[in-house]
Amino acid sequence: MFAAALAWLSVMVARTLRADEALAQLSSDFAAWMTEECERLDSARDKVRDSGLSKPTQRELFVAAHDVKGDAGTFGYPLVVPAADSLCRLLELAPDAKRIPQTIIDQHVDAVRAIVREHARDDINQIAEALTSKLRGVTDEFLVRENRDRPDKLKLVMAPSIQPSGSDS
Repeated sequence: MFAAALAWLSVMVARTLRADEALAQLSSDFAAWMTEECERLDSARDKVRDSGLSKPTQRELFVAAHDVKGDAGTFGYPLVVPAADSLCRLLELAPDAKRIPQTIIDQHVDAVRAIVREHARDDINQIAEALTSKLRGVTDEFLVRENRDRPDKLKLVMAPSIQPSGSDS
C-alpha cells in the first residue's frame, strides 16, 4: 500500500514538474502576447478617435478592453485588470456612448499601456493603484452624471468593483 502511494506521489510530482516547465516556456511569450493585446486596444482607440464612437467602433474597443481584462491576469499583469475593467464599465454603462469624452478613453488606454510597459518597476503597485483609482473616480463621476435619470443603471455605477485590485500579486 505504501509503495503504491509512493509511486502515485512520484508520478504526480513528475507531472507537476512537466507542467511547470511548459508554463515557464509559455510565460516567455506572455510579454509579447500582452503587447499585442495593448496594440489591439490602441488600434481600437485610434478608430474611435478617427471615426467617432459608433456601434462598431464601440464594440471593437469594448472587446479589446475585455480581452485585456481577461488575459492580463493569466499573462502575469494583474495590475492591468482594474484599468481595463473601468474602460469596459464606461462603455457598458454610458447611456449614450457618443457623449463619452475621448480624453477618458485615452486615459484608460494610456494607463493600460503604461502599466504593461512599466510592470517590472519596483513601485508599479503604487503607480498602478494611483492610476486605476483616478480612472475609476473619473469614470464614476461621468457615469453618475450621465445616468442621473436612470436609477437602475445608477445602482450599477455605484456598486463596488468586483475586480481585485491586483496589489496582492
